[in-house]
Amino acid sequence: MEVDEENSVSTSVTEPMTVEADGNQTVVSGVGGISLQPVTASVPPTIPPPPVIPSIASGPIVPPSIPRPLAPIPVRPPVLRPPVAQNGETRGSGSDSDEDEAGPSRGTTGASAEYEISEESRLVRERQEKAMQELLMKRRAAALAVPTNDMAVRARLRRLGEPITLFGEREMERRERLRNLMAKLDSEGQLERLMKAHEDEEASGSATQGEGLEEDIEYPFYTEGSKALLDARVDIAKYSIVKAALRLHCARRKRDDPDEDLDAEIDWALKQAGNLVLECSEIGDDRPLSGCSFSCDGKMLATCCLSGVARTWSMPEVKKVSTLKGHTERATDVAFSPTGDQLATASADRTAKLWNKEGSLLNTYEGHLDRLARIAFHPSGKYLGTASFDKTWRLWNVETGEELLLQEGHSRSVYGISFQNDGSLAASCGLDALVRVWDLRSGRSILALEGHVKPVLGVSFSPNGYHLASGGEDNTCRIWDLRKRKSLYVIPAHSNLISQVKFEPQEGYFLVTGSYDTTAKVWSSRDFKPIKTLSGHEAKVTSLDVVGDGQYIATVSHDRTIKLWSGRNSEKEKTMDVD
Repeated sequence: MEVDEENSVSTSVTEPMTVEADGNQTVVSGVGGISLQPVTASVPPTIPPPPVIPSIASGPIVPPSIPRPLAPIPVRPPVLRPPVAQNGETRGSGSDSDEDEAGPSRGTTGASAEYEISEESRLVRERQEKAMQELLMKRRAAALAVPTNDMAVRARLRRLGEPITLFGEREMERRERLRNLMAKLDSEGQLERLMKAHEDEEASGSATQGEGLEEDIEYPFYTEGSKALLDARVDIAKYSIVKAALRLHCARRKRDDPDEDLDAEIDWALKQAGNLVLECSEIGDDRPLSGCSFSCDGKMLATCCLSGVARTWSMPEVKKVSTLKGHTERATDVAFSPTGDQLATASADRTAKLWNKEGSLLNTYEGHLDRLARIAFHPSGKYLGTASFDKTWRLWNVETGEELLLQEGHSRSVYGISFQNDGSLAASCGLDALVRVWDLRSGRSILALEGHVKPVLGVSFSPNGYHLASGGEDNTCRIWDLRKRKSLYVIPAHSNLISQVKFEPQEGYFLVTGSYDTTAKVWSSRDFKPIKTLSGHEAKVTSLDVVGDGQYIATVSHDRTIKLWSGRNSEKEKTMDVD
């Protein structure tokens, strides 16, 4: 009976359970996490178990009649929780639902109290925000309508108050800059307002200006020249037509005449150039020499130096004839007139001066804003060209000293200038690594020859009229074909910068280059192969010139010496050997 009471009590407290009878012990397993200890029966061992055991054993099969809605059913064992969060503190929870509910509150309230954002995390967040802004900006820019015409792009940039072009900017780069600018203004909400304001300004401006504005847009910008310049252009055109016709006639005669052997003539000229030897060396001044030039008949040589003094020398003895003093700064170049005994000098005092061979000053040409570099006479002898570090070259009337033309076009200093033998073209080179060819009859820049990677210091026209040689600080000499408008050949001429280049003035069968590597070299104009190296100077070769028939070459250097190279001595020596 005691067993029955205990069993009845256990069934009233717990849910379905099992009771196993094994010998004298009864084990009851409870549900709900509460286990009951085994109870020892008090019945004497001799008395068999009571017959009510089967009814107790069927307890797990038939659930007790306890109303479930009224019974407190624990879901899980009780868990101890921390105290309620106070003053922004967080509280822990063992369930996922608690973590989900408490997550936002902890992120907003506890992060500032318990966790500090590191510098690295802050930088990463800033980078992410910047990347997102750039992405949005690109999407906005891609959706904008940007004009494809370069003139329309420039006009739109002008309306927005931006520079219409930047240095070295191409058309596509300019259009992309306009697209980014419009996207930026669009994101700031200012694009429509700015465009409307500029359109209103344009409308009001066009209403007031009327037809005058249309004329300004229709016609290109130009500078009206003087009456003297117009007369000079007409005179140059007449002179060049006659000279070009004569040159073409000679070329056709050589081509059609069966007795003319052009290759043999070139071979003879190159052989003469290959036999050049040093004939004379003379000290030209106390200071380094900077320029030299032969007279048109080859009987005189003029030199200038850094002391500002120019001198004339008789040829071929190289005896001093006269001294030309008048410049207040160093002299940079000297040139003989192709038609007379006059010569001109250029100086760092921003002036050029005209002299006669006796040393008397005839004229002074003033107007440049910076020091002069090279000068050259027009083949007619009536005009003088000067190159200057003020980024311009100018054309002067030799007799009157009037400035006829101020020509811009180079972005940096202009260093060299040369005239074509016909007189119709001029070539200029400068520190912007550019060679420009100008038509003196119209004033237009007809060619811009790009190829040098460093400043160009020397330029020379070939007598054939269509070959142009240039040399510069990239140690190369480039041959340009004006008919093809491109570089014909690149000569890796020297191991240092090339200071001067000159074609043989009569037929142009060979080319001479002078360099700061203390040498001058002779090159064939047929295949541009080296013919002769003129070694003898101890310092930089600054200038050179070739006499009309190609028999003499003069070089001047910073070692203050004038060296005369001749091919006639070799002929005399050969004659003596034969005798």
